[in-house]
Amino acid sequence: MMEQKRNPAMTRATGAESATLAAFASKLDIAEMPADVLERLSDLFVDWIGSALSGKGQRAIATLEDFAQRMGPGSGKSEVLTTRQTTSPLFAALVNAAASHISEQDDVHNASVFHPAAVVFPAALAAAQEAGASGRDFVAGCVAGYEAGIRVGEFLGRSHYRIFHTTGTAGTIAAAVAVGRILKLDETAMLNAIGSAGTQAAGLWEFLRDAADSKQLHTAKAAADGITAAYLAAEGFTGARRILEGAQGMAAGMSFDADPGKLTDRLGARWALAETSFKWHSSCRHTHPAADALLSVVEQHDLTCDNLVRIVAHVHQGALDVLGPVTNPQTVHQAKFSMPATLGLIATHRRAGLEEFDGFFGDSSAQSFLDRVEMRLDHEVDEAYPGRWIGKVTVYTKDGRELAGRVDEPKGDPGNSLTPTEVDEKARRLASYSGAASPEEMNGIIEKARAIAFCETVSHLLPLNSEIGKGAESGPSGCRP
Repeated sequence: MMEQKRNPAMTRATGAESATLAAFASKLDIAEMPADVLERLSDLFVDWIGSALSGKGQRAIATLEDFAQRMGPGSGKSEVLTTRQTTSPLFAALVNAAASHISEQDDVHNASVFHPAAVVFPAALAAAQEAGASGRDFVAGCVAGYEAGIRVGEFLGRSHYRIFHTTGTAGTIAAAVAVGRILKLDETAMLNAIGSAGTQAAGLWEFLRDAADSKQLHTAKAAADGITAAYLAAEGFTGARRILEGAQGMAAGMSFDADPGKLTDRLGARWALAETSFKWHSSCRHTHPAADALLSVVEQHDLTCDNLVRIVAHVHQGALDVLGPVTNPQTVHQAKFSMPATLGLIATHRRAGLEEFDGFFGDSSAQSFLDRVEMRLDHEVDEAYPGRWIGKVTVYTKDGRELAGRVDEPKGDPGNSLTPTEVDEKARRLASYSGAASPEEMNGIIEKARAIAFCETVSHLLPLNSEIGKGAESGPSGCRP
């Protein structure tokens, strides 16, 4: 816990922020949502499916799959995407949330420094399948989860993120709200769900120093604990009514700069979901601005890795806090949190995708940049963060040139977003990478995902192992185009 200090901003808390957020989420309906928000949710859902499927076969995910099989029921209504088996909502969400966060391809909201998809969609899908919820309620739940989780992340502020992984903390609230809306909790029960979620919220950055698997546990537990909170609230279980802004709540223990006004910022008018970014490179988002800036220099001047002597990445403090501890990456996943490793792949291959990272430890050219890349705090970049993630690099070449690169919106940001076609192609590429779904299956999954708001009930995305060979299809069922 952080040392107790009175944050002046918290004196502005009215005591009603949590309740206002709960009331908004419990009443949210897709009829109130602009078309562009619903379209963006469709893109985000397809993007998440690709990320979840890419986790198949990865060691940490296999461990959690085994855990779920031992601890959870052997069957149920909620599907585990990586195993094509079913179990309870809690264990399906746990595995799917971990699987969607391991390839570092899941979405991110800049201002909250929060990965909503990896916690919202696993919890919402598992609960909707178990409850037989309509696609309309599923979509409303997902939007509610995004809106609440993003605002909680913004509320907790930069000081929170220095120690705590916001996706694990705010993500627990987001998952509870998403599931609570699917279960049609009223505002009192929704507030109880938020209270029970907040008291479970956790996730610390220390794992980076050890190449530990904790990051996947953060999303797994956030989704599962959010489900726990919502299902308990549906049965009358009570939670703290001011878990976010209270004197002994999340902000008091986890932040120096929490701003309670962020919790209710333009609810129903500002759709934070539409601000969410897609990830292009398969690495920590803090590497992306510099990676795009370096790519622009390399392409503009047609440079090869042999032309480069040194690279300086001009970064915000958050990048130093998260990436700085990784000085000598030992695993593929740890390399994704290394600025030198990521920029080495960009310099060598002009890509930093899953295949490039998989080959990093046998790639002498990319590895040589571990000693040729420096991160340096930049005032302009830091002042803009986290609202904007500016990328700036200085590149020194063998022939004595000093070249500058800059991007103001990395690829995937709302102003430089992926098209729906690019999102679909990315999802197909991720599924192909792991072998989790065939091209034909992905066509059906994408079609179903994009029509889910019109489904009478949310069914399975993939044929189950028990259905394969019996003519089962993964295309739309009970949905109107």
